[in-house]
Amino acid sequence: MNAKRKAACLPVGTVSDEAARYLFRGQDVQLVYCKTIDQVFQAADAGETDWAVIPIENTIEGSVSFHMDWLVHEVDLPIRAEWVYPSLQNLIGRREEFSDGQGSWDPAKVRKVFSHPVAMAQCHKFLRSKLPHAEKETLSSTSEAVQWVAKNPGNGWTAIGTKVAAEEFGLEVLEAGVMDHDNNYTRFVLAGRTPYESDRPSRDKTTILVTLPEDYPGALHQVLSAFAWRRINLSRIESRPTKKKLGSYYFYIDIELSMNTVLLPAAIQEIEAIGCQVRILGSYPSFSYTVET
Repeated sequence: MNAKRKAACLPVGTVSDEAARYLFRGQDVQLVYCKTIDQVFQAADAGETDWAVIPIENTIEGSVSFHMDWLVHEVDLPIRAEWVYPSLQNLIGRREEFSDGQGSWDPAKVRKVFSHPVAMAQCHKFLRSKLPHAEKETLSSTSEAVQWVAKNPGNGWTAIGTKVAAEEFGLEVLEAGVMDHDNNYTRFVLAGRTPYESDRPSRDKTTILVTLPEDYPGALHQVLSAFAWRRINLSRIESRPTKKKLGSYYFYIDIELSMNTVLLPAAIQEIEAIGCQVRILGSYPSFSYTVET
């Protein structure tokens, strides 16, 4: 009998937790909750779990550079899948503690707001307009923030987090949907040594790292040309430091094509021929978010 597959992710009640449940719905996969993203990576890298669930990019905040660097520099875990999930943040607390006596909550009673720094940034307008007087404090996850508030009643503390976290730790949503933008989505990748299979509709993607040769004028132009003349679509290109020396960068490139084609391997061979170093981070299915009914 095969052992149950496992996936490491950030704590219960975080957006990562919700996103993992969405990806694995209907599958027999155990979620292993870790306090920090470092521990999520390490669990999969050590073989304690089959995969790591990693938030990699957000509509509002852009790329999560720290997580990208872990994928590149700290572990050797292929990307097995990609999906997007809405980041729905809410102001959470004890309703009776903040009641205005008329069935709503009183912002003046809020003394402090806890959350993850990314979630806090996604709700900047709400915090500035409704809670400018409240002290803001960041923690390692939105789930930890909600749990911390639950453990410390009567202090005028609130948290920004998910409805799942509010239910998990016995609190209420004081105000729902406090993000600055309604189209706030997070892109996740599933990284690990175990292949991922699903029968849901998907499109093919490949992610590569390209390091340009030194003292080669026009090298980046030639790299892009190798894809352009083959009409291969690049959905993302971002430079990140190699951490080897000042001014040395690699390019993180997302490609709308599978390695199981003729065109993409040929393009990679062409850019390697001019002296570029290419590392394939993964060739995988990409899933679009659909509302569950």
